[in-house]
Amino acid sequence: MTVEHVDAVVIGAGVVGLACARVLAQQGREVLVLDRNEAIGTETSSRHSEVVHAGIYYPEGSLKAKFCVEGKIKLYRFMEEHGVPFKRIGKLIVATSEEQIPALQQIQERGAKAGVDDLVFRSHNEVVEMEPELRCVTALWSPSTGILDSHSYMLALQGDAEEGGAMLAFHAPVEGGRIDEDGIELVVGGDGPMVLKARTVVNAGGLHAQPLAHSLANFPVDRIPPHHYCKGNYYTLSGMRVPFSHLIYPAPEQAGLGVHLTIDLGGQARFGPDVEWIDSIDYDVDPARADSFYAAVRSYWPGLPDNSLQPGYAGIRPKIQAKGEPARDFMVQGPREHGVPGLVNLFGIESPGVTSSLAIADHVGDLLTA
Repeated sequence: MTVEHVDAVVIGAGVVGLACARVLAQQGREVLVLDRNEAIGTETSSRHSEVVHAGIYYPEGSLKAKFCVEGKIKLYRFMEEHGVPFKRIGKLIVATSEEQIPALQQIQERGAKAGVDDLVFRSHNEVVEMEPELRCVTALWSPSTGILDSHSYMLALQGDAEEGGAMLAFHAPVEGGRIDEDGIELVVGGDGPMVLKARTVVNAGGLHAQPLAHSLANFPVDRIPPHHYCKGNYYTLSGMRVPFSHLIYPAPEQAGLGVHLTIDLGGQARFGPDVEWIDSIDYDVDPARADSFYAAVRSYWPGLPDNSLQPGYAGIRPKIQAKGEPARDFMVQGPREHGVPGLVNLFGIESPGVTSSLAIADHVGDLLTA
């Protein structure tokens, strides 16, 4: 098979891959985006809460803290300039008992260290004025949290990338490759099999990023972190409109942010995600898991009616850590870390990946021009 030469390849047309393609195209690079699926953003990028995060949950100095705070600013500006639908509706993080207040204080302190200085505590009476049906002793108010239309955002990223000359190929899975002295060879299957030789490759494969790295001959396997699938199930509200106008989050859990209540741009509520560790990719939502949601949601919304939750959808977090292990940061791995010129691997890009996407992409662009 003839080897086609290309300047830059981005593997994965999710939100981060599209943002990276946009940056590289705007730098004047020849960019080809490859995706195994039939359209942009069909996996992790379309299976989340559609929340613009403030940047308050992540350890000081972490990439998640840095990229989320930077990305939030860039994302709001981008959406305003490109007409992407969004609302800066704010979020209440609730303490339903006195014992949970220190956790909210830690979130406020951590957020301040990351540059988020607009977090304020609301008293029980102030919260009730904002949300009469919410049960709590106090809440932390995050005014810069918002919601967005994630598909419209990805379409805008795609439009910018294509305006810069980038091309997208779907049904084009990368099946393997090889690291050579003169570039990175990629074997592409699907509808139009081909072999590409690229000077630059960005592995933005999401759930498939580690298997992709393993498939590249001569890549140092000791630089590839483990990968684990952590499923998050969402349920929607049946037969009624939710009586809230802001996002409602409980105190966070170890592997996630708890079963929170989010509202989409149409005013419809969804609850989740929960935490379900799985061995293989599976997006089915078990109706029986809703039983545990009722108790979690009623801790802050006692008025949730019986039999009102129905299966919505599921997403899968591409975790680097296994169940029970401490949370891991984003891993943005460039030539300095693995020794391969022109290659950037993006591992463990879970929440807040959408909010962080523009900041991650700018960082990748910097790594490839250093």
